[in-house]
Amino acid sequence: MTPHSFRHATAVHLISAGVDVTVIRSWLGHVSLDTTNHYARANLDTKRKALERVSPPETARHPPSWKRETSLLAWLDTL
Repeated sequence: MTPHSFRHATAVHLISAGVDVTVIRSWLGHVSLDTTNHYARANLDTKRKALERVSPPETARHPPSWKRETSLLAWLDTL
């Protein structure tokens, strides 16, 4: 075990717990968020949980108004 192992494990656990990355950056003494974001990329379980919370987009019953405007679509085709 090294001090870095403890820092890394702590950072990953804090991210998993939902602690804001800027807070973790301050605790670890990182100058840049890019360094701290490394820990967020390392945790696939956190990514899986985030994706599970997202619902699929609702499908529209009617096409958007710009698709119903044939004159607009014709004009766009001329560009």
